Amino acid sequence: MISGRSVPEPVTAVIDTAGGWLPQRLAEVEQGLVEAVDQGGVLAEAATATLSAGGKRMRPMLVLLCAGPEAGPAAVRSGIAVELVHMASLVHDDVLDRAPLRRGHPTVYASAGRELATSLGDQLFSTAFRVLVDGGDSRAVTEISATAVDLARGELLQRQGAFDLGVTEATYLERCGLKTGRLFEAACLLGRTSTHPGDSGAIGLFGHRIGLAFQMLDDVLDMSGPPERTGKARGTDLLDGTVTLPLIIAARSDESLAGLDLRGLDEDSAAGVCDRIEATGALTEVRDRATGLIAEAKAGLVSAGLDLEQRQLLELIADGVVLRYS
Repeated sequence: MISGRSVPEPVTAVIDTAGGWLPQRLAEVEQGLVEAVDQGGVLAEAATATLSAGGKRMRPMLVLLCAGPEAGPAAVRSGIAVELVHMASLVHDDVLDRAPLRRGHPTVYASAGRELATSLGDQLFSTAFRVLVDGGDSRAVTEISATAVDLARGELLQRQGAFDLGVTEATYLERCGLKTGRLFEAACLLGRTSTHPGDSGAIGLFGHRIGLAFQMLDDVLDMSGPPERTGKARGTDLLDGTVTLPLIIAARSDESLAGLDLRGLDEDSAAGVCDRIEATGALTEVRDRATGLIAEAKAGLVSAGLDLEQRQLLELIADGVVLRYS
């Protein structure tokens, strides 16, 4: 049985609505993750702690939902691999950002140092490929390989734009599409083609859109959510020098924001900048745009060749992306 800790909202609402096949497959994914990270050696403890810290498991959920009730071992392996890639990217992000906290807990970087954290991220990436190779899933290996490259491209864009208030909305959207939307897209594609080879249709676009919405709403929460909810300081993106859509939009109506010295911010001044951004209405605008993306994603499911239950469950998880940030 899979616990609420490992599958928190909005995923639990989908489990409650779906048939018995979904909890069973999710439990197989969770067990597979435990076995994948418990390989012994110096990194095993850090890997297990990273897994145990929790997570929404939305990406494995998307794999399984897009595969449908016919989801079998190939879909389970893809769900495991997608989550391992996600975990690896978070560990590497924390190294690059020198992040002290994630989900309210010390990061591997903070607790064990840069070298171990970097090695852990590398191991999680390689383990994802091992899971797929051991299952003979050459098509899935190709998809995950391409996705990993896009994640790296997105991270490079973020590094290149660090502390740069000239980052445009187009660059922001490209970066988010690569860093977040791409893995959601891959999850949907891997799920669909595990039961319907060659029939990806519109399902990848659904994943990409909800991934973009997820990131946009996360960027809003970074500026509006209290630390006890987000597990990190308010305005952490500003402190990291990451220019996000709320700041880009707010600077259009408050020109003083365009001249910020991001490098000179501390936690108190970053919170003050968040207040100024919120006062422009930018957070509301970004929320509305994210909600629009969710609506587009749901509308596109009509042509994705899914059965009624699959479509309803995917619509529910799309709505859950918005509800999580409400």
